[in-house]
Amino acid sequence: MKNEESSEIPVADESLGGSHVVDGVISLDRADQLQRGLKSRHIQFLALGGAIGTGLFVGSGGILALVGPVPLWLGYLSMMLVVWIVMNGIAEMTTYLPMKGITLPYFTNRFVDSSLAFASGWNYWYAYAILVAAEATAGAILLDYWETPVPSAVWITLILVVCLALNIIAVEVFGEAEFWFASIKLITILGLVIVGIVIMAGGAPQGGAIGFQYWNDPGAFKEYVGTGATGRFTAYWTAFVRAGFSFITSPELIGLAAGETVAPRRNIPKAARRFLARLAIFYGVSSLIIGAIVPSDDPRLLSPESNANASPWVIGIQRAGIGGLNHVINAAILTSAWSAGNAFLYSGSRILYSMAATGQAPAIFARTTRRGVPYLAVVATWSVGLLAYLNVSENGARVFGWFMNISTISGFVAWIVVLITYLRFRSAMQYQGLMDTLPYRTIGQPYAAWATLVVIVLLTLTNGFQVFVPSRWNYQDFLAAYITIPIFFVLYLGHKLWFRTPLARKTREIDVLTGKKEMDEFCAHDHPPVPKNFVQRIWFWLA
Repeated sequence: MKNEESSEIPVADESLGGSHVVDGVISLDRADQLQRGLKSRHIQFLALGGAIGTGLFVGSGGILALVGPVPLWLGYLSMMLVVWIVMNGIAEMTTYLPMKGITLPYFTNRFVDSSLAFASGWNYWYAYAILVAAEATAGAILLDYWETPVPSAVWITLILVVCLALNIIAVEVFGEAEFWFASIKLITILGLVIVGIVIMAGGAPQGGAIGFQYWNDPGAFKEYVGTGATGRFTAYWTAFVRAGFSFITSPELIGLAAGETVAPRRNIPKAARRFLARLAIFYGVSSLIIGAIVPSDDPRLLSPESNANASPWVIGIQRAGIGGLNHVINAAILTSAWSAGNAFLYSGSRILYSMAATGQAPAIFARTTRRGVPYLAVVATWSVGLLAYLNVSENGARVFGWFMNISTISGFVAWIVVLITYLRFRSAMQYQGLMDTLPYRTIGQPYAAWATLVVIVLLTLTNGFQVFVPSRWNYQDFLAAYITIPIFFVLYLGHKLWFRTPLARKTREIDVLTGKKEMDEFCAHDHPPVPKNFVQRIWFWLA
């Protein structure tokens, strides 16, 4: 067996310029720290751009049809809280050490164990890469809504090529493109919320306030895998699990961008604090309105065609007699898919680059352009997105659905690792008496992290509970729900057995100091911009 070099506490690489590089990838050089291209508005919209995709526009309709409006709403509210706690843990760690080149698996290796970091890194990369394919496929289907003579394969090619170009050119171009992508769909969602409220209040052409009448007929709950209180609870739990797809990997995006963010100790907390409020608007309010303007028994929710006709927003607007908005909504959903795919490609490539630089992936993926873009990691991640071409055939679309389910569970597993990493980081900080040095602390910790960890473990283990009911057994659904778990453990245990690493680092051995001095000095030079007028004051608050 071999000895795992990365299982040791991170140390500076003297051959790469004195004490300026840690683990071959984390730069502490002052000049490198100044080469940061992502501003506050970029990272805030990057996180929201990844969170708001086809799950909000189309997936919510599937949940509504399956379990009814109240479980849909409660499921999204519950998942929002889970995502918020995960985000808080990430924000605390990355604000403390916002070093150039950081990733969450890097923190896992440093605070927990190299084997867990190895498995987590590949799990992240796989999830991000599959999500690129998912969003490209969704975009092609949405373009087909206009019934153009152009084949789906051409649309998929166009979407993938644009995403590749934006990620290869430079991080500044990527950040700016993602900002405008996200801006368009956020404005559109706000418009849809307003339209939904107008419909509920009776301002639509059809007239008559509908309020929450669909909660009475056909009903607020659709019992699922059971009857009575059991059926209502399993309906809620199913909605809770399925709502996860809309949020998968979204809190991690801020953490991944921290190393390329201007003034990280000011901008990362700013983005994290506002994340929950924005999720509440875009998911909490949206899911409530969807259940109010569309009955759960509307047959169009169950349409096998994955286009805007399956969006509950389109259905609600059509039922209200509002014409012309269907094309606007379809364009907004297309933008969301493109934006999310763009963000996922960025994140997946940075994960692969970091693993290559630390010896956990082929070294070729650590190569970068003169402007620091890991172009081979981008291309490798992008190439998995070519699975989107499976959607050209009906059988391919069915197989592609498996990848969607698997990526959701990969996201749950990733959140479990994130929370374990955060709890170990916090334990080490307490052991060394450094809690007062944290530049950003969040509410309810560590109890919130422990409670959320238990919830996510339960979600992961029970995500496919319905297949264990004899009348619902289906081996395809079973594999889609659980295949990710053994794959993750094979990676984890295989690495641990091969390198004979300990179960976890001892608390007293966890390094929470390397890089802190350099980050303190770098961030000490940050001076928040002073608004010169009322307009600037509003802009600085928003962005």
